[in-house]
Amino acid sequence: MKDAAKLIVYFLAVVLGGVILAPILYWIARVAASHGLLPFLARFGFESFFHRALLISALIFLWPLLHSLRLRSFRDLELERNPHSFRDVVVGLLLAGMPLGCAAVILVSGKIFLLKTAIPWTSLWGITAAAAVVPLIEESLFRGLILGILLRGMRPVAAMFITSGFFALVHFLKAPERTNSVVTWYSGFKSVARSFVQFSDPIMVLAAFITLLLIGWILADARLRTRSLSLPIGLHGGWILVAGVFGKMTKRQTEILPWLGPTLLIGLIPLLLAFCTWALMLVWLRYAYRENA
Repeated sequence: MKDAAKLIVYFLAVVLGGVILAPILYWIARVAASHGLLPFLARFGFESFFHRALLISALIFLWPLLHSLRLRSFRDLELERNPHSFRDVVVGLLLAGMPLGCAAVILVSGKIFLLKTAIPWTSLWGITAAAAVVPLIEESLFRGLILGILLRGMRPVAAMFITSGFFALVHFLKAPERTNSVVTWYSGFKSVARSFVQFSDPIMVLAAFITLLLIGWILADARLRTRSLSLPIGLHGGWILVAGVFGKMTKRQTEILPWLGPTLLIGLIPLLLAFCTWALMLVWLRYAYRENA
């Protein structure tokens, strides 16, 4: 079986595993919260547990995939040890976060978004945790494993395009909140089916897909240029942190479609901001390369 076919089987196994695992995680969390253990878990709906179940499933099926591919080291995935890992993570956070942060200030000053009167501190801690954990998992999976596997049999441009498209598509596996008011064993299947409801708004889907495709491409480009995941992890974390904090601390006042969608990561403005981050990244890499030469 070729590498691409193995990746398809892996993806299907991850979705099926997530569908089966999600109700179990949900019920365990509810029991724990009802007995005073981790009571904050009671605030999360089934969809939050479904997303976590997909990540856990991806980790569970990772070893069989690696074994079937006969990978011996990171060099088989065209990755090298990065002596400047911490620096690259911090720089990535800044390169992704600064353009979004500047845009956030302008949007609030222009009354397009209004600051909430009460700061949701608990939610902000959750966003910070997600910005630290999610990039580690997703970059290891998409830019580390999937892109590395495709590079073994494809040219870089084709491998980057497929990985970025897959990255964008996976982010649409998100059903509307409260899809499963009553959780059963088949609630995960219902979430997968309901995730396609969002395609009823093709303009918004196209705007979101193009932005996510570009973000995936930038992350893949950072990975190939540095032969490391440190810079992509930093960039990814910066986008999650700034966009997430902005979303929790503000509320929408004015619609300016197609310039800006429901979040700072959807629309033409976020697309331009992503290009800005890409340009800054290329300038910094040229400077860093000259310094290290």
